[in-house]
Amino acid sequence: MIQSIKIKNIKDLQALSDRASTSMADIGVHDDFGAIADAKSIMGLLHLDYSKPVRVVCESEYELHRVCRPLIH
Repeated sequence: MIQSIKIKNIKDLQALSDRASTSMADIGVHDDFGAIADAKSIMGLLHLDYSKPVRVVCESEYELHRVCRPLIH
């Protein structure tokens, strides 16, 4: 499953990481340049480009929506 979201500020980034960290599922974040980060790693997330929406990827549809729901504007 894939969900496109726009990260507007560091609070959005922290919210994504915090919610992903409570999940047993693997959750990845992909930017437009092909870089990939583990959504549970704030350090990894800081290396992505957020000038455009990023794609959040997870095999569990439930976990994907639970993590992304607060960030869909």
